[in-house]
Amino acid sequence: VQLQASGGGLVEPGGSLRLSCTTSGFDLDGRAIGWFRQTPGQEDEGVSCIDIRDGSLRYADFVEGRFAISKDNSKDTVYLQMNSLKPEDTAVYFCATRCGLMTSNGWYNRYYGMNDRGKGTLVTVSS
Repeated sequence: VQLQASGGGLVEPGGSLRLSCTTSGFDLDGRAIGWFRQTPGQEDEGVSCIDIRDGSLRYADFVEGRFAISKDNSKDTVYLQMNSLKPEDTAVYFCATRCGLMTSNGWYNRYYGMNDRGKGTLVTVSS
C-alpha cells in the first residue's frame, strides 16, 4: 500500500494550489481517503475526506468553502484543490486511507479497515 502526496509549494496569501494523492497497492473503490495536515508541535488535523463508497465529501469547519476534494479513478488519484489560502494553512499535508475531521456538523470519521498514510507535501503560505 502506497500513498504519495505532491503539489505543495510556496504561495502568497489568497493564492491556490492543487495537491495530489497518488495511490497504489490497493483498490481505491470501497475506501475513504482523507487529507490531513501537520504543523510542528501540533496533532494531525483532518482537512477533508472523500468516501469513495458513496461519494460523500466532507470538509473541516476551518475550510469555509475554500477547498475542494475530488478523485480520478483512472489515475487512482485524489486531489485537494485549495483556494484563498491563508498563512494559517501553512503545514505539511498528507493523505491517508481513513478520515477524521471536525466539520460544522460535528466529528466525521471513516475507517474501512485500512490505516495507511503517505509522506506529506509542504504548503507554505507567505508573502
